[in-house]
This record gives sequence, C-alpha cells and structure tokens, in this order.
Amino acid sequence: MMPAYEPEDGNAIAVTDLTKRFVLPGRWMSKPVIVHAVESVTLAAKAGTTLGIVGESGCGKTTLGRMVAGLLTPTQGWIEIGGVRIGPREVARKLRGRVQMVFQDPYSSLDPRMTVGASVAESLGHVPRDRARHQTLDMLERVGLPSSFAKRLPHELSGGQQQRACIARALVGGQRVIVLDEIVSALDPIIRANTLDLLLELRRDLGLTYLFISHDLFAVRVISTHVAVMYLGELVEYAPIGAFRDGVLAHPYSVALLASRLDLSAGAARPAAVLAGDVPSPLDRPNGCVFRTRCLIARAVCAARQPELREMRPGHYVACYFAGELN
Repeated sequence: MMPAYEPEDGNAIAVTDLTKRFVLPGRWMSKPVIVHAVESVTLAAKAGTTLGIVGESGCGKTTLGRMVAGLLTPTQGWIEIGGVRIGPREVARKLRGRVQMVFQDPYSSLDPRMTVGASVAESLGHVPRDRARHQTLDMLERVGLPSSFAKRLPHELSGGQQQRACIARALVGGQRVIVLDEIVSALDPIIRANTLDLLLELRRDLGLTYLFISHDLFAVRVISTHVAVMYLGELVEYAPIGAFRDGVLAHPYSVALLASRLDLSAGAARPAAVLAGDVPSPLDRPNGCVFRTRCLIARAVCAARQPELREMRPGHYVACYFAGELN
C-alpha cells in the first residue's frame, strides 16, 4: 500500500513503493513460500543529511540498504539517486558507481591477500595509475590513516582502522551517497565515538548523504538528521531527529524502542517491557497493522485495515490510527 505522502524533488536518495520478496521453494507438492522482507517503503533523504534506519533484527533495514546500494534487485518500486530514477530491472546497472556501501564486519570486507592501498584503489581501475595512487593516499589520510598504511595487509590493522579503510574505499571514487550498515556496532565505545565524529566531518566536508542502518539508538541519535522506524518490513514512522531526541516519536513501536534504549549502555537497568508477544514471522504477516499483535493499544480497526502514513506535524509521518496515545 502506498504511503499518504510523496518524496519532494531534489533529494539525494528517494525510494518509492520499494518492495523485496524472497520466494523459497516449497517441499514436495507444496506451494513456494514468500518472505516479505520489505513492503512498499517510500522515503527520501536530502543531500548532506543522514537518514537513520532503526528497528529490531529482521525488520528489513539491511535489505532496504542493499537495494539502495544496488546489491539486491527490488521486487517492485523505484529508487532515485541524484535525480536519476531507476526501476527494478535497471538497479544493478544504473546504481553501480552511484552508491557505495560499508558493512558491519570490515575484515571480511577486505581481501586478506591485498594491501590496504590496493583494496581502497580497487574501484579506480579506469583511473591512470599515478592519479589512482594519489587519490588513494589522500583518502586514507582524510579518514585518519597514515599514507604508510597503504602497504599494510588488513590483519595488521585494528578493527577501527579496518573500518576507516572501508570508509576510504567507499569514498575514493567520488561517490556522495553512502549506505552504512551497522558499521559501529562491533567497535568499543571510544572507537565508536571517534568513527561517528569522522563520519560527521566527512559529511560536512564532502557533502555526503548517508543511509545509516543501526540498532544502536545512541549512534543514530548522534549522526542522523532524520530517522525512519521499520517493523516487519514496513515503514511505520519517519521524523526529524529532534522528535527522536525529545522522545516524541508517536508510533507505539517507536515508543517501545525508545523505552528499551537498545544498545545504549551494556548492563544498564532496563525499564518494564512495553512490547507484548514475539515478532511475527515474515512468512505469515498479520493482516491490517503488522504491529497490532504486540501493540498495547490495538483495537478492532487495526486488524480490519492497514494504516497509511499520515503527517502528524510538518515532516513527521506515522502509520498508526492511534499515534501519540503512549506519549
């Protein structure tokens, strides 16, 4: 179902009705099984901003990011990068070179047999050798790594240094739209803070636009300008980061995430549970509102029909019939 709003023109990233369903073969004489990974997501991010994507594991965050980066082909919908509109059949070809993605595990992202410099320069195969070398060394220094690190192998770098090398590789070709998938989740608090500072500096200096995927609400709060909350493959809330920081997100699921303070501090006391039940299977999604089976304020209308995103206040959209009741 299409949301009740349309992205504005001039966005660095915009997706419209973006959907990804995986078809799994059924057992003998049974029908194939469909996994609804992402369902009809429409959202946008302006140039120079960071859109934080939050939600529990399995909510579709990474699948959404991989489609934006051209690593997965959408089942339906459109992706627009820098004014170029791309349909499902064109994703792999037209997104190549326009978007880069940085992953959670930097070591597995780097070829252990290649030097750091060679890995960073891998996307510069069309650039003359001297120029590629200059761009590589310059980008390593820009992300805080000495140029001498270009001759090292990945295992000679710390986890934080490996992640900086991956960031350098994503930026060295001049791309300005970057998908960041849980890239600080495995770092210790000090390295995580330094990496977030680096990302903010690079966004400011290079005019970057980030899609920042994370279950770490602290990191999302620090780096994001806007936040999108996903649940069971659907976008349930989209708001400026101020609504997140001020605790005025309005969807019951968003309120639950804020109350749980996921990953804010290891061992911190957690408040009383505000979620009922377990996350439903994407193989058997609830009818109506997908969150209703765990919602404390669900009513008959929530099972009868799916709520559309509606604008509660300027720039703040919520897919809930009773948004704000838990605030």
